[in-house]
Amino acid sequence: MLDQQSAAGPRTPGTATRGETVPTVPPASTPARGTAVDVTALLERGRTLATPVLRAAVDRLAPPMDTVAAYHFGWIDAAGNPAHGAGGKAVRPALAVLSAEVAGAEPEVGVPGAVAVELVHNFSLLHDDLMDGDEQRRHRDTVWKVHGPAQAILVGDALFALANEVLLELGTVEAARAARRLTTASLALIDGQAQDISYEHRDRVSVEECLEMEGNKTGALLACASSVGAVLGGADDATADTLEKYGYHLGLAFQAVDDLLGIWGDPEATGKQTWSDLRQRKKSLPVVAALAAGGSASERLGEILAADAKSSDFANFSEEEFAARAALIEEAGGREWTAEEARRQHTIAIEALDAVHLPEQVRAAFAALADFVVVRER
Repeated sequence: MLDQQSAAGPRTPGTATRGETVPTVPPASTPARGTAVDVTALLERGRTLATPVLRAAVDRLAPPMDTVAAYHFGWIDAAGNPAHGAGGKAVRPALAVLSAEVAGAEPEVGVPGAVAVELVHNFSLLHDDLMDGDEQRRHRDTVWKVHGPAQAILVGDALFALANEVLLELGTVEAARAARRLTTASLALIDGQAQDISYEHRDRVSVEECLEMEGNKTGALLACASSVGAVLGGADDATADTLEKYGYHLGLAFQAVDDLLGIWGDPEATGKQTWSDLRQRKKSLPVVAALAAGGSASERLGEILAADAKSSDFANFSEEEFAARAALIEEAGGREWTAEEARRQHTIAIEALDAVHLPEQVRAAFAALADFVVVRER
């Protein structure tokens, strides 16, 4: 764990601006092993295998929850007409069906795990959007904005319940093992969201606290996605634990990139407002690293954020005011440190795979998915 004083690393001010590609990890790990991987095909395989089962699970919900959930997943528009909205990156389903191959099983064996993880993930999105006041997700109005807060809560709860049902109805020992791991991951995810909310009301959060929160909120579920197919395929606990380590650190890398995009991402790519995390006073990695760095920019940022917390006019701040805060974060080194942390966590994730025997193509696929997670614009 990095200590708080070293958090911001080099403090040379950068010149990058909001909207450009976030500098994170060069995609070197997969080609270095000499095995070409089509990441788009991996993601599409996970999506194609999981979506029919996911739709069937959502169809079990009582009206109007089935319709509200279908809107959230992008299958219909607000008027109930068929739609073909982007349903997310499908990284978790891709990992779940890939992990089944670690156990020597067919990718289809991992599908119930992929669906269960997607249901939990989307439960969290429905609730998070409401708690954070986010009005846009994937370039569409969020569920609470269209259907109201009550439906967002109820549908989220229903998806959470469905997740374990999808696994347990398999009736196997492996399914029970998978459900236990999913429950553990879900509790960690909820802990992470509670930490995230509580940190918004604090003047200071340490780098260690932020990484713990992000490990809970993002790392735990990606860890489960990376192992659940293997568990369903009969892999032992040692193998599953190794895959979870890969997924956990991949989740930290994923979240570090999300934190960069939450400040400097292009709204056309992310589907969120400009400076979205700053608008919500989130203590994300770039912010806490900048505050921990020391120096004039760090001190000025701390003074401004402390004043923001007491401001009654914060919601009416201009673009220029948020841009000034982002510039201070960058000047203090928060952006550069977070990009480096994404690279570090990516490396740990890849190296974790050395502890388990993997077919070369499977290992290359895990590495390629890791590269995809940290080199993206949304």
